Amino acid sequence: MGETVYFRPEDLTSYIERFFITYKVPQNHAKQIAEVITEADLRGVHSHGISRLHVYYGDRLRAGLMDPATPYKVLSETETTIRYDGGNGFGQVVGIAAMEKCIEKAKIHQVGIATVCNSNHYGIAAYYSMMALPHGMIGISMTNSQPLVAPTYGRERILGTNPISVAAPAHRRKPFVLDMATSIVPMGKIMLAETKGETVPLGYGINAKGELTQNPTEIRNGGALLPLGGPDYLSGYKGYGLALWVDILCGVLAGAAFGKDVGSPVATSGTPTNIGHFFLALNIQAFRDLSDFTRDMDALIEQLTSCPKEPGKERIYIHGEKEFEQKERYLKEGVALPVEVVEVLQKKGKESGVPFDLRPLHSKAG
Repeated sequence: MGETVYFRPEDLTSYIERFFITYKVPQNHAKQIAEVITEADLRGVHSHGISRLHVYYGDRLRAGLMDPATPYKVLSETETTIRYDGGNGFGQVVGIAAMEKCIEKAKIHQVGIATVCNSNHYGIAAYYSMMALPHGMIGISMTNSQPLVAPTYGRERILGTNPISVAAPAHRRKPFVLDMATSIVPMGKIMLAETKGETVPLGYGINAKGELTQNPTEIRNGGALLPLGGPDYLSGYKGYGLALWVDILCGVLAGAAFGKDVGSPVATSGTPTNIGHFFLALNIQAFRDLSDFTRDMDALIEQLTSCPKEPGKERIYIHGEKEFEQKERYLKEGVALPVEVVEVLQKKGKESGVPFDLRPLHSKAG
């Protein structure tokens, strides 16, 4: 492992905000986007953090493929539902607006549902599902994404990694926060193995002929990731079904792109990505008293965490628990970034006219 550099989270947020303002993003929007990106790093989801500042956003802004103003608008609305056009802007901006509207509707009508079309990458799905927690609600967030995953028995990339996030409050325990891709692994893991000259476990992906392979280069060049579960004999068709369900809600229902037509967030030429999102807020009070619900959530979590452990394991985690604990550490110690990421930020920052000149708290050798 190489050197790791630690930064104050508020410094990262401030830099990201400054970066986007330079690219004509309205200040209130820049603040929202920066908070979502920093939250990803704080929770240890570095694949969606500041390392993506240029490849997902800056490069596309420079190429004129995104509208920095995010002029989203309402296309249709009922008492419990709303559909947005994201204005080919930032998914974070319209995503926050959509989830806020879901919560507002759920306070009155017990449920609020929103879809978004004509959008772009929105960061970590959990950011939006967790917005429901302070209101005593269950939150759901989904998005489709560029095709990287082959359907079961197929050998072409048709579906995205299409994440699903669900958040539910507890009382004494941390909330349940599921945030998962519907592919067996992200493409980033394949690329990392390729960079290191390593193989990957059999079942992560297929080559261009549709054959299982452990060669990451074959998966990346002409091959595809497999759905959650892997090949059919490990029930990969279940992950395939989940990915398809996300694409139905976020693509077909929302009126966004779906399947092979969803654009890549790293492309610097071509047409808009037309990514789609889906959000839902459910008022727990419509079913039972909130305190009874959170009490029973604690009881369920304690049943799981007190389960006898398999040999060599000391703890059973609930979804989101590791991320909450990581955030607590990073708030005290600073957000850890690999020196390679820092070097890219410095290089690209100089090129873009927004130098990455943050003073680190400290660094640590691997």
